[in-house]
Amino acid sequence: MAAVATEARSVERALPPFRLSPGRIFQYAVLIVVALAILGPILTAVFGGFKTTGELFVEPFGIPRVFRWENYTDVLSSPLFWRGLGNSGIIVFGTVSLTVICSSLLAFVFSRLQFRGRELLFNFFTLGLLFPITIAFLPVFIQVKQLSLIDSYFGVILPLVAFGIPSSTLILRGFFRGIPSELEDAAYIDGCGTMGFFWYVLLPLARPALGAIVVLQTIVAWNDYFLSLIVLTDDSKWPLTLGIMQFQGQYGTDWARVMAYISILIVPAVLFYIFTQRYIVTGLTGGELKG
Repeated sequence: MAAVATEARSVERALPPFRLSPGRIFQYAVLIVVALAILGPILTAVFGGFKTTGELFVEPFGIPRVFRWENYTDVLSSPLFWRGLGNSGIIVFGTVSLTVICSSLLAFVFSRLQFRGRELLFNFFTLGLLFPITIAFLPVFIQVKQLSLIDSYFGVILPLVAFGIPSSTLILRGFFRGIPSELEDAAYIDGCGTMGFFWYVLLPLARPALGAIVVLQTIVAWNDYFLSLIVLTDDSKWPLTLGIMQFQGQYGTDWARVMAYISILIVPAVLFYIFTQRYIVTGLTGGELKG
């Protein structure tokens, strides 16, 4: 115990003293403003879900006078909500699974296999990072229609996978290239083939990068709206993001329940990101593995 206390005191002496300098105060003020700007819409949606539509229009940013829990319970008790949750789960699972499989194989090819024109082909492949899916809805819709995937889950999943592969491959390639060649030689000496080295050595070592890809693609697929809107015509296949339309009636919209629905939709995504952001940080900054 004495040794531990002595070590703790030495560490404490090594740390610089904490001072609130004007520069640090300014940094904290900027961070607080940015945090409020980010959390403002989320808190507005959460508190708006406890109001009536009339109260929401009169005091959109205030705390509810009476918390109306029935807005949330009505949403959670609706069969449409759970059906949309199942549809979102299918889209998320399909997108993440295919993206991880395809990007890991491509990253392996572009990092560990030697062939003529590899770097040129990889640079051409990463041009997909310059074209977000939001500006390619028309050609995507035409291709999906030609493949007879309209009103199909794959009509949503495949474009999300296609636009997620370039960034995912780029992340994994950094990890794969950082693995020492001596480890590859040792695996081959022990009887591993090319796919054995990929499956038993590369993938386990690249778990941080794989975790980052899973988190990023989960958030993208969970929040998808416009692609599902133009591809899925059958409302029984709509994900949660399209379920907001069920609150639009002939003569108006129940905005209070819309806020409750939005809160239920975004809060899990925010919590998922908070608890998994360490995988993103590790996956994006730990690309050089040395041994």
